[in-house]
Amino acid sequence: MNLSVRLPEHGRPRERLLRHGAAALSDAELLAIALRTGLPGLDVLNLGNQLLDRFSGLRGLLGATPEELLAVPGLGAAKACMLAAVLELARRAIEEDLTRDTALDHPRRVKQYCKTTLGHRRIEHCVGLYLDSQLRLIASGELARGTLSQASVYPREVVREALRHHAAAVIIAHNHPSGLAEPSAADQAFTRHLKQALALVDVRLLDHLIVAGNSVVSMAECGAL
Repeated sequence: MNLSVRLPEHGRPRERLLRHGAAALSDAELLAIALRTGLPGLDVLNLGNQLLDRFSGLRGLLGATPEELLAVPGLGAAKACMLAAVLELARRAIEEDLTRDTALDHPRRVKQYCKTTLGHRRIEHCVGLYLDSQLRLIASGELARGTLSQASVYPREVVREALRHHAAAVIIAHNHPSGLAEPSAADQAFTRHLKQALALVDVRLLDHLIVAGNSVVSMAECGAL
């Protein structure tokens, strides 16, 4: 069903974007542009609103698994893939910014990257960022994913990845699906063990970030490193 057939001209998201810019549009309007068409009996703008309601907002929608998206009646594989691609493009754009000779000696940029990568996850994920001697990003990658409450990461795995990338420093980050961005006792113990293990191969643990939704806690800023 074509958007232009269902909506008056002043309400068409594409026309509003061209006139006023993307920042002027609501989340539902931006989704409508990406989705392009609605469903039988449902115009694309209302489809966007229904998806936001179903997944409790944009962050939840972009964090939905392909299976969850395909469970939406009528959505289809093409639209489910598009939504997954949008998040990945956002993550890569931030990662690209981090690799452009930007030193990560201040946590603001890496916090934004980790929030985009992990803030929407419904199970626990742990990622590693591997830095050169100038604290510029060499590579990043997932270290583990777990159940709703825990992910298993072993210091030796982080050390192996750091050596593989010839890293001088490492930042790790993981999310708390519970919504509380505070390091647990287990997080603190793991950080101590990892710092010691990395030090044996002359690699510095720069930070351990805890992500919960829009909140990010830096253990380095808290004095835990």
